[in-house]
Amino acid sequence: MNGIASTTALTALLGLIAAWLVLGALGLARPNSIRWVARTLFPVGALIALGVAGAGAVALTENFAAQTAVLPLGLPSLPFHVRLDALSGFFLLLLGSAGAGISIFAAGYFRAGEGTAPGMMGLQYHLFLASMALVILADDAYMFMVAWETMALSSYFLVVTQHRLPEIRRAGFLYLLMAHVGALGILLCFGVLQGGSWLMTFDAMRGATLAPVWASAAFVLALFGFGAKAGLVPLHVWLPEAHPAAPSPVSAMMSGLMLKVAVYGMLRVSWDLLHAGPWWWGLLTLGVGLGTAMYGAIFAAVQTDMKRLLAYSSIENIGLIFAGVGLALLCRSFDMRLLAALALAAALIHSFNHALFKSLLFLATGSVLHATGERSLGKLGGLIRYMPWVAALALIGSLAIAGLPPLNGFVSEWLLLQAFLQTPHIPHAFLNMIVPLGAAIVSLTAALAGYVMVKFYGVIFLGQPRERALEHAHPAGWLERAGLGWLALGCVLVGVFPQVALDVAGRITGQLVGATVQRGPSPWWMTPLASNQASYSGLWLWAGLVLVVAATFVLVRRFYHGRVHRAPSWDCGYRWQTPRMQDSAEGFGQPIRHLFGPVFRMQRELPLPSDPQPQYRVQIEEHFWHALYLPLSRIVLRSAERVTILQGGRLATYLLYSFLTLILLLVWVL
Repeated sequence: MNGIASTTALTALLGLIAAWLVLGALGLARPNSIRWVARTLFPVGALIALGVAGAGAVALTENFAAQTAVLPLGLPSLPFHVRLDALSGFFLLLLGSAGAGISIFAAGYFRAGEGTAPGMMGLQYHLFLASMALVILADDAYMFMVAWETMALSSYFLVVTQHRLPEIRRAGFLYLLMAHVGALGILLCFGVLQGGSWLMTFDAMRGATLAPVWASAAFVLALFGFGAKAGLVPLHVWLPEAHPAAPSPVSAMMSGLMLKVAVYGMLRVSWDLLHAGPWWWGLLTLGVGLGTAMYGAIFAAVQTDMKRLLAYSSIENIGLIFAGVGLALLCRSFDMRLLAALALAAALIHSFNHALFKSLLFLATGSVLHATGERSLGKLGGLIRYMPWVAALALIGSLAIAGLPPLNGFVSEWLLLQAFLQTPHIPHAFLNMIVPLGAAIVSLTAALAGYVMVKFYGVIFLGQPRERALEHAHPAGWLERAGLGWLALGCVLVGVFPQVALDVAGRITGQLVGATVQRGPSPWWMTPLASNQASYSGLWLWAGLVLVVAATFVLVRRFYHGRVHRAPSWDCGYRWQTPRMQDSAEGFGQPIRHLFGPVFRMQRELPLPSDPQPQYRVQIEEHFWHALYLPLSRIVLRSAERVTILQGGRLATYLLYSFLTLILLLVWVL
């Protein structure tokens, strides 16, 4: 019976992925019809995404046997291999769950005349979804890299949808360049994992015995390659540029889904294809993850563009995920399986949570952008009056990403913190001194994330409109609200029933680590280690909050009789205040700029006394651009200029080059 179920799940998945490809091709039948592409094909794509999520959930059931198949595709001697197991099933569940909400939103979001023709955009969109699913199912290096490059190219064309704008083209080029740099690292990693064999299947790599130095080389290459796609510092530079350039549904897909495909790749290599390694693997991943988390949170706090703010927030959350993976690797190296399972479960659950709340927030910014035409936080405000549905759903996402209970973001961050608090039990004196500091960094990062979300939500939705044009902002359509509502519902459900998420993650840790986090005394309580150490119940917390709100409402209505006294707010003795005098995004970021000043590269433009309208501007850049990437680009350009000398010359010179090459080859052979 298990074999029939698993075969049915894998076959269904392949059929659903093929259906995504067919949907993309159908868009070319009427390439200029937004009604056909957005209003018809995108909702069908959402239904397919739900099917992918369901098939992935089947792989997470108890006693599910991994299923493999060989496809009649690829090269004659290199056919495509696919595999469905618990790890791939979890990320397919993530892809389908969040992808369904994004597709529903996209059906109401895209308009005619926005850059790329609707039919071509539909092809790129569904090809992007299909390629991510194929990366997760790939069971050999050849298929993995083909699907990976397809994912990179399709997402590149989606990023440059508004390709007529020079800044969009520059952002797309940077993204594609970093994608190929990361792909080179992954390709070299697979080459090392082959261990001198010509077999490219993952089964052969699992069975290969590598020398410690080659195993470490494969791990470092995997961390580099997948880290470039995930946005680990300092390989993150493409992310703050590509996310604002892309349409909001594409930004949601890249942040919520594509970054998790990179996490999946890292987990597949480090936990499945490689055997247990030395402790410094975990320490390296942990250090890079914690540094990335802090860096992303600090830079998110000083942004004035709402999509760049969310892009840096994605860097922060990816850092937390890799910190959990690193801690799990560290614990595995000391055979502390229960603690490794807890840290890995926290990383997996946070991956799923981030897919939900970050997609929700990127889509909310899309609704704001369509309603106002503004992306700058300095020109927004008071939108809760004109977009109440978007404001309410964005509030759920903001509270979730800030890690506040009883929403889903709190669950994974709480589990990660519990794992860090147990690290003094590691049998290594140096690590016992260093690793517990990770708990302090996680706590500080969570606090900064809350600070950033107060800024994000408060400046956009609360207060007074900073521009008169905002009074004409229109509410989001019903399809947009449905997509936002679906993702917000996921944030609530995972927060209310965290034990279910922990049980799902336990299916994976049981296979990869050989241990699972213990269940609580009831389905409503989550006790990852022991009930006398820490426990949490999202359902009881929700019930308590509802009870307090209801009691407050009844008491106010009963004893206060609903009397309301309205009066002007205190104006500090100055009666001529305007909406421009509210707290601004720059004002929110000023304490962070002062506190973490050395982290930023700031350029201040001071007003001149003769200016009729004096303005003060602060431009914040990253040191990595000027210390690392700009020098590298100059070296590459100079090398290219010198190489171009070979393109000019006489025929005799080219014959001399050929003659010298033949001589060198003969010497090499002999």
